[in-house]
Amino acid sequence: MKKLLINTIAIVISFAVLAQEKRNFSIVLNPEVPKQITFANQKIDLDRIDMWERLDRELTSLTYTHGSTLLTLKRANRFFPILAPILKENGLPLDFLYLACTESMLDTRAYSPAKAAGLWQFIPATGKAYGLEINEYVDERLNIEKATIAACKYLKESYKKYGNWESVACAYNAGNGRITSELTKQQVTSSFDLHLVSETSRYMFRILAYKIILENPRNYGFFVTENQLYQPIECDIVEVNTPISDWPTWAKEHGITYAQLREQNPWIQAKYLHNRSGKVYKVKVPKKESLYRSSQKKNVYNTSWIGK
Repeated sequence: MKKLLINTIAIVISFAVLAQEKRNFSIVLNPEVPKQITFANQKIDLDRIDMWERLDRELTSLTYTHGSTLLTLKRANRFFPILAPILKENGLPLDFLYLACTESMLDTRAYSPAKAAGLWQFIPATGKAYGLEINEYVDERLNIEKATIAACKYLKESYKKYGNWESVACAYNAGNGRITSELTKQQVTSSFDLHLVSETSRYMFRILAYKIILENPRNYGFFVTENQLYQPIECDIVEVNTPISDWPTWAKEHGITYAQLREQNPWIQAKYLHNRSGKVYKVKVPKKESLYRSSQKKNVYNTSWIGK
């Protein structure tokens, strides 16, 4: 009896400790999933169970992967002003900004195990096919403007094939050949109705989740101030049409360090440039006042990012 009493007391104490620990847990809220969402001017109904759950998964993931999502939000203030005009000029819906977020989290140096590089994550073969120079001296997949133009070409060509943007987005992830083949084999016209490998099946919903969060980040727990957003770096453009024997020397002659030169021109891949063809490269030289937080201009691309 004494042993039973001791065991009972031990159990009661254990439950009391557990209860106390539970009171110390933070409340975890499930992110709100909308009933429908608009993407590229197309309304997407989320009443279907599989579609609701796929979006719920991506919203939950992005909401509670705080660091990565927060960094993407802060980088968006720097890069959306560059990407958006190019998308618009090429007739692409601005919602494809969120495809770039999905591909690279807007990390200009993003590089995948599959050797995809840059904000738009072109693999070498596809990058070259769309006119990007890739060699030991230059990698234009890391040239923000040129890579964005190439991405626009790819996306527009895909739209001609499929006629809907969700299939275009899936093809960007899996390749046109795979999506075209699966649409035919599974006898459907939209990638929403395809059975695909997990990465591709999730892809469009990750894009939608980025759109939802970045349009109203405070609704999902992300609070930043104007001063915390990454500001666009103002640069002078210097055209180079000759070989460069030493980029560090070139940078010093233009009043910046080699590190600052590479930061603004990640497409530069070596300390020198073999340019025997006389090709014109547009090199960004950051303005001095834009390199310091105390003197750089403050701009907010989307006021909802800092709104109350």
